[in-house]
Amino acid sequence: MIRVAILGATGYTAYELIRLLLRHPQAQVTVVTSRSETSHITQVHPALYGRLDLKLENPTPEELAARADVCFCCLPHVASMETVPKLLSAGLKVIDLSADYRLKDPGVYETWYKHVHTDPTRLGTTVYGLPELFASRIAGQSLIANPGCYTSTSILALAPLLDAKLIEPTGIIIDAKSGVSGAGRTPKTNILYAECNESFSAYSVGDHRHTPEIEQVLTESSKQKVDVIFTPHLVPMDRGILATIYATPRGTVTQAQLLEAMRKFYTGKPFVRVVEHLPRTKDVSFTNYCDITARVVRGKVLVFGALDNLIKGASGVAVQNFNLMCGFPETTALEA
Repeated sequence: MIRVAILGATGYTAYELIRLLLRHPQAQVTVVTSRSETSHITQVHPALYGRLDLKLENPTPEELAARADVCFCCLPHVASMETVPKLLSAGLKVIDLSADYRLKDPGVYETWYKHVHTDPTRLGTTVYGLPELFASRIAGQSLIANPGCYTSTSILALAPLLDAKLIEPTGIIIDAKSGVSGAGRTPKTNILYAECNESFSAYSVGDHRHTPEIEQVLTESSKQKVDVIFTPHLVPMDRGILATIYATPRGTVTQAQLLEAMRKFYTGKPFVRVVEHLPRTKDVSFTNYCDITARVVRGKVLVFGALDNLIKGASGVAVQNFNLMCGFPETTALEA
């Protein structure tokens, strides 16, 4: 039995993590932390009533190490980089759900996140935790950088076609839409009900922080320089991401060729479903699946991807990483 601590346990991703881990036969949630709350976990997440009897606390890394083996770090960026080195020094394994260890270049991190990275030596060596691309690197690691939700959707949809050299690696346009939970649980004016209900809007045009992450991973995966224009949108729904992606084909390609490349690339990968129909967020909601497909329209390739931003886009893939890190079957606790 692996003892698990959830750091920053008051948010949406932490709740989903707890929900998944409670049905994991080899995991026991032993610590839930908060830097501001000291109440019982069920006062923050009432759905856990009768399922988890723990109080929120703020222990030291050494105290955590006495009661846990693995930490899921659900802290915001910057706070995470301050905490992770201490956790590792205390002997804990860490799956970090923030963006602090996803990028390889500290200069790129500073440009996009407007902070100097205080643990830069780990940026080039930390494994990016997208199992469909990097599963062989995850086993036995002490630190995994969990991917973002927009990035997972975009990367999983594009990687097979770039790998097969069916589309050009430049000039890719990613038009993505996310439910409101993607903005987190901290109150903000733009996600108040009266602001976002009955409304649909783009945001962070040209400067969304997931852009360099998408380019970095696709460049590494396909072994060619990839550049994208990424534009996110806020949709008045609770959860889910849908990405519509536009790319230029390399020569003449057919829909059948695109789908075959996708199926071949994801053979043996249980959580990516290559579908004939156009994906919908409702079909992947509350699951760890990412549904993808492709079309050819007027000489352009259109790629579609849908996933649940809180599960496959965050907590579900974190449990995938936990399984691979600890030597359990990848699908454990994620099949229902």
